[in-house]
Amino acid sequence: MNDEQRVDDEPLKGPECDPPLAYQDTEFLDSDDARPIRILAEYIRPLQAFQRQRVNDTVVFFGSARLREDGPLGRYYADARELARLLTEWSRTQPTNRLVVCSGGAGGIMEAANRGAVDAGGPTIGLNIGLPHEQRPNPYVTGDLCFEFHYFFMRKLWFAHLARAMVAFPGGFGTLDELFEILTLSQTHKLDRPIRILLYGSEYWKQIINFEALVNNGMISEQDLDLFQFVDSPQDAFILLQRAFVMDAEPAKPSFAKSVTPRTSG
Repeated sequence: MNDEQRVDDEPLKGPECDPPLAYQDTEFLDSDDARPIRILAEYIRPLQAFQRQRVNDTVVFFGSARLREDGPLGRYYADARELARLLTEWSRTQPTNRLVVCSGGAGGIMEAANRGAVDAGGPTIGLNIGLPHEQRPNPYVTGDLCFEFHYFFMRKLWFAHLARAMVAFPGGFGTLDELFEILTLSQTHKLDRPIRILLYGSEYWKQIINFEALVNNGMISEQDLDLFQFVDSPQDAFILLQRAFVMDAEPAKPSFAKSVTPRTSG
């Protein structure tokens, strides 16, 4: 018998095959091919948490992460904190405890909003985003309502999905992006319910955006200016939002904004 002859009847075996389940294969889940799965996960994971925590309606606070409590614009930090406290305190007296303060989860105005909700003893949401310069969630976000997003568009979807109102404090590119996302949805009636929009700090916003010039040049209609209101104090903002929520009162149920599909005639 030479070296090529077999000494027994056992079949030849290849390398041992023990693949992981596809949904437990981290290399696959991090691949380009699995991007749709990751996108879907950033929708379903918050959906599950909001349903478990019975979060039905939110008031979204936008504003700069660079703004500091002890900085030159620190009054806006204090005002955001106070407005979030007032809203949360009032919401906790309502039968459904329906309004939850939501922010982008980082520092600055976002931290102030989450902190104000905690001051009133309520839950608060943080929708954080992973960025090249590390952005960490602030310590005031409720643990079960703290989320980390990779995709900006999925994060913005969740800002709009439960929002009954949004308050835009002074901010930069990110704040402008989020503000105009909500303004566009409101202008086009793409959502089946209104979102109350407040621009906090009239001096800042009128300096940054010339809304009247948009009207004068025919880029928007004069009626579009009714989509938002300027406010300059936590008390005034609270009164406007409180009145709006009382008028819009509905039975407590998940109130995810539904997209409106335009119907063509003929």
